[in-house]
Amino acid sequence: MNTRMRRAAIAFCATGMAVSLAACGSAKESGDKGGDKESSAKKGDAITVGLLLPENQTARYEKFDKPIISKQISTLTNGKGKVEYLNAKQDATLQSQQIDTMITKKVDVLILDAVDYKAVASGVKKAKDAGIPVVAYDRLAQGPIAAYTSFDNQEVGKTQGEALLKAMGSDAKASSKIVMMNGAITDPNAADFKKGALSVLKGKVDIAKSYDTKEWKPENANSNMEAAISAIGKDKIKGVYSANDGMAGGIITALKSAGLSKIPPVTGQDAELAGVQRIVTGDQNMSVFKSYPQEAETVAKMAVSIAKTGKLDSSIATGTVDSDTDKAIPAVIVPVVSLTQDNIKDTVVKEGYYTLDEICAGKYKAACDKIGLK
Repeated sequence: MNTRMRRAAIAFCATGMAVSLAACGSAKESGDKGGDKESSAKKGDAITVGLLLPENQTARYEKFDKPIISKQISTLTNGKGKVEYLNAKQDATLQSQQIDTMITKKVDVLILDAVDYKAVASGVKKAKDAGIPVVAYDRLAQGPIAAYTSFDNQEVGKTQGEALLKAMGSDAKASSKIVMMNGAITDPNAADFKKGALSVLKGKVDIAKSYDTKEWKPENANSNMEAAISAIGKDKIKGVYSANDGMAGGIITALKSAGLSKIPPVTGQDAELAGVQRIVTGDQNMSVFKSYPQEAETVAKMAVSIAKTGKLDSSIATGTVDSDTDKAIPAVIVPVVSLTQDNIKDTVVKEGYYTLDEICAGKYKAACDKIGLK
């Protein structure tokens, strides 16, 4: 990945994070989370890293996470490190089987982005018992996790909520009805996004309908939005909190199909190309930009450090988090940015996610010209 995609230092010490952060001491102070068997001997560069990602509907996993992690592992191991990759395609049962596969293959460390953070707990323990430490990626899985990196998930929700209120303008009042389209209940991040958003929205607007969207699927968000329009009335909806861009697409389709002359503000997250293009046209108000390169490079550093030495280098993680089943997990929490028409160039373009030609292709050129995106 181009070096321009690297952001400020990856060791980030913060308070009020989306997960419970302990005092920002060094990871070394939290004890050796690498496991028992694997810490008995150091390995060379010829390590094998298992990589389990949760789904392939969201563009980020195949476009950013997998290639960046693979490249960073290769760089850190002088080209000798190997990555065993599997994608669960949003199937928690399949992911449990994939953990077993990685144990059978005797990988040296496992990077896990859980489909269902609770369901994988037994698999995480099984891996640790087999001498394979597990690094939780993007979602804090339950079980004996060796290290963790993600974004400030409650801050994501706060950022979305604040942007929605700002976009609503004079409609941001206690009597104004909005719809909340939250993520899947199997994703711990979704609960944090919701909590952060509610901390901003509660009492400021009337949350007329709220949904936990099964599997984060746009088609489910579309169905939920159709139900909300029917229950509330299309002209009474003054804004929609959408937890991510994919669902925002389904929501906006439902709003347009209902015949609204003006689409109310709709939030998003992930800075997907389609989401950025909807921001350009004004159909979507904002998204949340997250530096996937920083997150991916961080988890690769964690995995290589643990695989080669049996424990996490204390210079990598400066904070800790607590899960429901484990305490003081060494962690790096990556900051987020509100993405609007005003900072497209300074975020997704500057970081190399998309070029202006990609964003402004075809029917989007006129909209780009209109907002001065050239």
